[in-house]
Amino acid sequence: MDKQALRQAILFALENELTLIAEAANTARDEATNEESRAEDRFDMRSQSAAYLAAGQAKLAGELQAAIAAYRSMPLRAFDVGEPVAIGALVTLETKGKRTLYFFGPQHGGIEVKVGEVPVTVVTGASPLGRQLLGRRIGDSVNLPGRSGTAVPHQVITVA
Repeated sequence: MDKQALRQAILFALENELTLIAEAANTARDEATNEESRAEDRFDMRSQSAAYLAAGQAKLAGELQAAIAAYRSMPLRAFDVGEPVAIGALVTLETKGKRTLYFFGPQHGGIEVKVGEVPVTVVTGASPLGRQLLGRRIGDSVNLPGRSGTAVPHQVITVA
């Protein structure tokens, strides 16, 4: 898989999310400062709630900007056979005959993008899967909870 195309798909998803969050933050800020949101009595918390919401969305926008910068500056390289999983690795896991692709990113995991028709899920070292994948090699297994709650072994098929 072309990692440059994968990076572009991730950046596109992050930039779209940033646009939505920025719009939501602006709306919440406008609501917090609107004359109609002014407290009518000491128990009226509308403007304060809107201000908290705007602050949270602004924080998320900052995190998204940092993630976009991290993906733009991240070097893309091919991993040699037998090399352990690290940031920038494209990992194929197999369980019960089904293969799934994961990209080990520097930040903002959990998003799924498509490169062509192939879905790829972004993971980071902060996620349970990312913690288990870090340092694994082809042939190693990771155990993740399945839908039934029991651990299901996933085997590392490729690290690219």
